[in-house]
Order: sequence, then C-alpha cells, then structure tokens
Amino acid sequence: MSLHPTLQPYADAWTHSIEAISELVQHLVEADWNRRTPCPAWSVRDVVSHVIGLDCEMLGDPRPIHTLPRDLFHVTTDHQRYMEMQVDVRRHHTAPEMTAELEYTVIRRNRQLRNESRDPGTKVRGPLGAELTLEESMRRHAFDVWVHEQDLRTALGRPGNLDSPGAHVARDVLLEALPHVVAERADAPRSSAVVFDVHGPVEFLRTVRVDIHGRGTLETAPALGPAASLTLDWETYVRLACGRVTPAAVADRVKTEGDQDLAAAILRHFTVTL
Repeated sequence: MSLHPTLQPYADAWTHSIEAISELVQHLVEADWNRRTPCPAWSVRDVVSHVIGLDCEMLGDPRPIHTLPRDLFHVTTDHQRYMEMQVDVRRHHTAPEMTAELEYTVIRRNRQLRNESRDPGTKVRGPLGAELTLEESMRRHAFDVWVHEQDLRTALGRPGNLDSPGAHVARDVLLEALPHVVAERADAPRSSAVVFDVHGPVEFLRTVRVDIHGRGTLETAPALGPAASLTLDWETYVRLACGRVTPAAVADRVKTEGDQDLAAAILRHFTVTL
C-alpha cells in the first residue's frame, strides 16, 4: 500500500466505521430508515446519505445540482445548506437504493485509498471551498464517520464501537477544542485550571490551564486545586461535545466540583460540532 504512514490511522478508522455502518443498515426494513437519530433533524436515511455524500466528495465527485425545499427550518447557515444538499437529494431513495449506493461508494473509496500516494501536507478542497491538508481532511472525515456511526447505533438500539479506532481519533479531535471551550467560550478566570476526568471505553485525564493572558492550553498533568473539575463517562462526553444531548439531559451522568458557575458555563458551551 502506498498510503503514507501518517495517514494510515485515519484510513483504518474510516474503514472500521464505514464497515460497521454498512452492517448496521444492510437489512433494515423501510420504516427503520425513517427513525430519528440524535443528529439534529436527521433520520437514519439522512445520516447515511450524509456519509455517502462525504465520501463522494472525498472521491472528487461533482456535487449534486439540487434546490433545497424552503420548509427545512433546521437549515439556517451556509454550512448547514452545504451539508443538507447531499442529504435532501436522497430523501426519497428506497432502502435498496441506499444500501447499493453505500456499498458502491465504499468500494470506490477503498480503491482510492489503496492508490493514495500523495503527501499528508498536500492541499485539498474541503467543505465550502475551504483549503486544508490531506491529513486534516482524512482526520476530520474519520472523526465524522465515527460520530455518525454512533448516531445510527443510538437510533437502532445497537450500541458498540465506543473504543474503536474512530473513537480514538474522535478523542484527539475533541480534546483539541477544550482550551477554546474553557478559556474563551466559558471565560474561565485567568491563571486557573479546569480538570476533565473521563472514564469508560476511552479513558483520559486532562487539564486545561488558562494563563495570565486568558489563553488556554491542554496538559496531561493533573492540577492541584483546580477552579473546577468535571467527571463523566466517554459516551456522555462525546454526546455533549457533538451536540447530541443538552447538559440538562445528562446532568445525572456528569459530576462537577469546585466553581459551579464555571462548570455550568463550560457545559453550556461544550458543543464543538454538529
């Protein structure tokens, strides 16, 4: 395989998640495709359509020429309109059409990955014409597909893969956002620290330190006497960070200590992706 070693973990994570998704939906009856998922406003069919659309764009396929209906009230931003296009164009596809397109897209993407010889730093086109490196593109894609695998598992009552390769990519992606959440969104006091203790299939202890200038940094060393600490399980962490639940809905699964106002502000601003 010609894939650069730096890219291999993201290819592996995508492969694991996409195969899980294929297995989850392979034998669904038509009604199951309409089940609501934790992803706001999207059904099982919508989530699978989004995953297919993402991979088609990774393949370089042209985006569909399609006009969105005016009654999609959950679509309010350019980014949401961009993402909704691949979804809405498939809203009337049957179960066999969905599984066939998913299978064909996976075959094509596997072939692309086998032949991928570009350097990780190669610039590629991202959503809305954004330019990013191939490595970042594959990393975001592995993260996105794993999160949507979890959406489907929740909707279909088939929990699992919370410790898969995609889960570890998700951990790293979500941890990168923590300093911004704590220092800027929640406006944590300067020269303070906030500790996150996450347990379950993926475990970690991280400290966000806010310096005298209000900048946050992520550390693995625990802080003595933090301004606040939050203890929660990995699944709850993911669902909060990805906007799948509100803090109130999982209040019994999050333990907070120290400055309760700060902890509440962090939880209010915890969502970093949808």
